[in-house]
Amino acid sequence: MFKRSFTSKDRTGKVTKSSKRLSFGHHAKQKLIESLDQKSAPMGKGLPPRPSSAIVTLVIGSDQRVFAAHEDVLRRSPYFERGCREMFFANDSNRINLPAEDPETFSCVLEYLYRGDYSPRLMQSKSRGWHLDGAIPQSTGSIRLSPDQKNMSGGQQQSSTLFHTSVGDTILRDTAIYCSAAAYGLPELQRLALRKQGLQSGVDVGTILRSMRYAYAHTGDQDSKLRAHFLALIVRARRTFKRSGTMQQEMIKGGEMFFDLFVALCNHLDDVSTANTSPRTI
Repeated sequence: MFKRSFTSKDRTGKVTKSSKRLSFGHHAKQKLIESLDQKSAPMGKGLPPRPSSAIVTLVIGSDQRVFAAHEDVLRRSPYFERGCREMFFANDSNRINLPAEDPETFSCVLEYLYRGDYSPRLMQSKSRGWHLDGAIPQSTGSIRLSPDQKNMSGGQQQSSTLFHTSVGDTILRDTAIYCSAAAYGLPELQRLALRKQGLQSGVDVGTILRSMRYAYAHTGDQDSKLRAHFLALIVRARRTFKRSGTMQQEMIKGGEMFFDLFVALCNHLDDVSTANTSPRTI
């Protein structure tokens, strides 16, 4: 009896010690996972600002519209991380000036840094696939074109574009956001803006071409996403662009983008020729 009681007690002690080690290891592992998650989490997702974070004033555009944001939220962008650091050493009263930025575009960037998305939100469901909140989903994954007139799609046309002062006319809002995201070092926002742009519909040819020219002016030669998106769009809808007077005027103005378009058309013809001449296997 004594031996059996001692063995039972001894086993209980071992289990207690083992459970303590497991508990401590599990706790440490959870802390490590939380730390890694915070470092690797997407910009603006699940990371509320610290209550002690300083408020930074941002003066945007030629009209000097004023925005306010938490410093630790802004630091999620490498561009603003450098700006906050320089502001600290310069003792510049927590103020950042961006005279060349568009206020509406920056508002979307700021919304993304806080929430991980910007309005209208990107949605996904099994029945509808990828779509914008409140819009009819597109099955093609590319912009639907309309003629040169600007009287189509009503509210959706307005929500998909913005008046950009540097252009003096409307361009695609997602194009402007993509270019700002590239400048601020936010690749996830670039991917989000590009996906949203592919879901737009009822966009006239003039807006497409102005947006394309803006994209070429505000992205580097190494950009392989937004520029290629416009080139592929024109190649697919070449019959519409061929009949467009706006396209003719833009081509007379010239620019690097039209040489790239020529190359894209040549590549398309080569692909078609190869597909027609290659032997078919049964």
